[in-house]
Amino acid sequence: MKITWFGQSAFRLEIKNAVILIDPFITGNPTCPVSVDEASKGVTHIIVSHGHGDHLGDAPAISAKTGAPLISNFEVASYAQKLGAKKTVDLNPGGERDIGPFRVALTQAIHSSSAEMDDGTSLYLGNPCGIVVMAENEPTIYHAGDTEIFSDMALINEFYAPQIGMLPIGDNYTMGAKKAAVAAKRYFDFESVIPMHYGTFPVLDQTPDKFIREMQGAKTKVLALKQGESVEIQKREMSSATRGAA
Repeated sequence: MKITWFGQSAFRLEIKNAVILIDPFITGNPTCPVSVDEASKGVTHIIVSHGHGDHLGDAPAISAKTGAPLISNFEVASYAQKLGAKKTVDLNPGGERDIGPFRVALTQAIHSSSAEMDDGTSLYLGNPCGIVVMAENEPTIYHAGDTEIFSDMALINEFYAPQIGMLPIGDNYTMGAKKAAVAAKRYFDFESVIPMHYGTFPVLDQTPDKFIREMQGAKTKVLALKQGESVEIQKREMSSATRGAA
């Protein structure tokens, strides 16, 4: 599996027979070093954790252009259709779906989910979610979305045993570095964890330094990627990081 981070919570996963974008916030992302076309080259599937603009991002437009199905909760999927998404797949927290090259599950996340409308009102977009991606002969990925720490993360670990975690660390809107480290050490058995949702806007922590310090001595390896950086991960071993989205 090749994992590329585009900043905030946006990732590209390349596995056998699939290229998956998660929360593709590219346009308007001040830290993303690539264009939407570069980020979405060859994309086959899109998964969105919740409806906020820095997560739904370019997903409907990418789906409209490429035909890639957009996978999310019912409300986000329905809204994405109105924004032009070519095809959507809807499920909700607790649900799983076989997508062909992989299986996806949506989990609980403690946050909010809405879209800001042109008239200044907010459109409710259902419960926010975490995302689990499972594929044969690939590491299982847990993308926590935007969330506070919660003890039922232990159940996510029990059911799915993710090898790689993607955890928000930026504070203010999500858990900060200390809580994210406690989550990684107490509730999961990750081989590696990738910090996310930081450095994008001034209100967030700007670096992963606090998280790295909090994870010192843990058995879990911290993969603090730079925006646009990729890492190749096999099911039970990793290679060094390499730059570039494709």
